[in-house]
Amino acid sequence: METITIKDIARALNLSTSTVSRALRNSYEINNETKKLVLEYAEKMNYRPNPIALSLRDSKSKSIGVIIPEIANNFFSQLINGIESIAYNMGYHVVIFQSHESYEREVANTNYLVSRKVDGLLVSLSSLTTDLTHFEELLEKGMPIVFIDRVPKNIDTHKIVVDNFFGSYQATEHLIKTGRKRIAHLTSPFYLSITMERLAGYRQALEDYGIPFDESYVKYCHHGGMMMSENETAVQELLDMSEPPDAIFTASDRLTTSCLSVLHQKQIKLPDEIAVVGFTNTSIADLLNPPLTAVVQPALDMGHQATELLIRLIEHPKKPTVFETRSLKTSLIIRESTARKTVNV
Repeated sequence: METITIKDIARALNLSTSTVSRALRNSYEINNETKKLVLEYAEKMNYRPNPIALSLRDSKSKSIGVIIPEIANNFFSQLINGIESIAYNMGYHVVIFQSHESYEREVANTNYLVSRKVDGLLVSLSSLTTDLTHFEELLEKGMPIVFIDRVPKNIDTHKIVVDNFFGSYQATEHLIKTGRKRIAHLTSPFYLSITMERLAGYRQALEDYGIPFDESYVKYCHHGGMMMSENETAVQELLDMSEPPDAIFTASDRLTTSCLSVLHQKQIKLPDEIAVVGFTNTSIADLLNPPLTAVVQPALDMGHQATELLIRLIEHPKKPTVFETRSLKTSLIIRESTARKTVNV
């Protein structure tokens, strides 16, 4: 198949080559209608930028580094799909590294990607990262970085998150409305942004419905769910309480999986004995027995938006006067793991 060029697209759409080029780069100089026209035609004709030519012209590698806790996680795999789809269409390659919830590995990954001259970084912090020096130094040197999901509070750059407070509040409220009173929360290290926000939503829902907050019903897994024994111990501690929970709200995919595994081993019936809601994007939630009620994050859209913001930083290197923190809405999908006749509260 003959390779299509920017000149071919310009000729077909009766536009200038510079307009087509800027539209393909998502430039703000081009209106949305023209961008849509160009991008749809380019996709239809299977247009792909020449990365070597672009690199020589711009002195850029046309590559983006991505550092996430793990790929074997439905949320992060969906996030990567979103990142790659935008990057590919805009002529960038994506290099993916996993921190496996290790601060040291995160630093090593960062240093390697920078040494390979990536044009920018997309980062979701590891559960053990409390020192952010490696990112602060890069930002001071002008490296474009966008944080996703697990984001640092005191670093000034673009961030893409979800409304963790709302998602957690909605899940807890749902459990309360199905008659549960002793609702436990299985979560990640207390200093992570997602942990603090989800805990706050959980606490607020309890308060609004007159249920006292009890710290003993909150269990922190300091490896973010990566260490199965730690997760299982936390669930077992909840089950061993003098008044064990009648519901458990889990804050991530791995924590949800571990919780369900322990409950299954103990032959605890869901939802009759314990109801479970997971903050999880697992694609098999409706195939579990019983199907799992879940707070779902728009991971694909998060990847899209983070990549668009990063490429904007890369291609417009003048430092923005204002950085964005975009908060996307979660959705609660109610299934049988929390089923019980609704009561008035």
